[in-house]
Amino acid sequence: MPKISSEKTEGIQSVVLALSILEALGKARSHLGVTALAEALGTTKSRIHRHLQTLVQQGYIVQSPMTERYRLGSRLIELGNAATHASDIASVAAQPMRKLRDASEQAVILGQIEDDGIRILTTLGGKMPVEVGVRPGSVLGFSTSAQGKMALSFMPEPNRTRILAKPLQAETSYSITDLDVLNQHLDDIRTRGWADAPNEAAVGLNALSFPLLGPSGELVGSLAIVSLTQFIGSPPSQKQIKAVGTAAQEISNAMGYIGDLPGNWR
Repeated sequence: MPKISSEKTEGIQSVVLALSILEALGKARSHLGVTALAEALGTTKSRIHRHLQTLVQQGYIVQSPMTERYRLGSRLIELGNAATHASDIASVAAQPMRKLRDASEQAVILGQIEDDGIRILTTLGGKMPVEVGVRPGSVLGFSTSAQGKMALSFMPEPNRTRILAKPLQAETSYSITDLDVLNQHLDDIRTRGWADAPNEAAVGLNALSFPLLGPSGELVGSLAIVSLTQFIGSPPSQKQIKAVGTAAQEISNAMGYIGDLPGNWR
C-alpha cells in the first residue's frame, strides 16, 4: 500500500510539473531552454528534461534544432483553439467581431473576466499597414488596460472592492496608481459606457472597450479594438465608439441581455 500511495503522489506531481512547463512556455516571450525552465520552476534540469522529451514526443512542444530551446507545439495550439471555439461567448461574438474589424480596420479582441484580470479568448487581426495586437490566452491588468477598467466599472461592488484593495501596479509612467484618481475614472466610464487606456499598458498603444452583458445584466466579457495611439486617439472618434458599442450591443443581446447597453455613447 505505501508503494502505491507513493506512485500515485509522484504521478500527480509529474502531471503538475508538465502543466507548469506548458504554462511557462505559454507566458514566455521567447523560446526557453532546460536551465531557464528548471530555474523558473524550482526543480532539477534532469527532471525538466525528462518531461520535455515526453511533451515533444506527444507534439505539445517543439524543440528548435538550432538553439535546442523549446516552444509550444501545434497539438497544444489545436487544443487551445478547440477550447476557444467551445466557448459560447466566442461563438456568439464571431460574426459581430468580423463586422467590427471590417468597419474599424483595427484589431478586435474578445476577453473574459477572471480573478487576475481580463483573459483574451480570441482576436481578429486588423487591416492597417502597421498593426499591434494582444496574444490569445494573455491576461490584461484591471487598472492598466481599457478592458480591465471597463470590467472594474461594471462588475459588482464587492468584486471591485476586493480587487482594488491591492496596491495599483504601473505598467508605464502613464498608468493610474492613485486609487482616488482611478475611482473617478471608473465613474466617468460608467457614465459614458466605454473605456480606453492610452499609453497605460504600453506606450504608444490604446484600446477602446465595451462591456458584454448576460441575461441578468451581469458582466460576461469585454469587446475592444486595439491599435497605436495615432489610430485610436483619446478620446476615440465617435465613429469608433459607435462601431464598438454596436457590436457589443449585438453580442450582449445574442447572449440573452434585453435592453440597451449602459452609457451615453450613442
